[in-house]
Amino acid sequence: MKNVFRQIAAFSLALLVLLSTMSFTVDMHFCGKTLVDYSFFDQVDSCGMEMMQPAANEECSVVVDNCCKEENIVVEGQDDLKISFDSLTFQQQAFVIAYSYSFLSLLEGDLKNKVPFGDYSPPLLIRDIHILDETFLI
Repeated sequence: MKNVFRQIAAFSLALLVLLSTMSFTVDMHFCGKTLVDYSFFDQVDSCGMEMMQPAANEECSVVVDNCCKEENIVVEGQDDLKISFDSLTFQQQAFVIAYSYSFLSLLEGDLKNKVPFGDYSPPLLIRDIHILDETFLI
């Protein structure tokens, strides 16, 4: 159970670091109030209703308002993750060293296997109960 919790916590922290450092941009093309296209990686496709070039003859040109607009949403990630150990004060450095030493000492396990019933002998077998009750593990 403890191992599963550690794996979940480690995965969650790795995902948090990944999402906090990732930057992305969303491009959207609206025609009026309707979303026509959106894109995460490439340029958006237009709806074909962009303003046409005005005619060379000024007398017969028609002024049309552009109903299309493009929006860009930019999410900037964090760039400065590495904190220099030299920028910490002496008390902060002492705390980091003491914390890491105590945390690493918790992770060390006993090298020899302890058997709690090693000093005790098993009970004497008077009758074989499995054969008497005809119960067998398969």
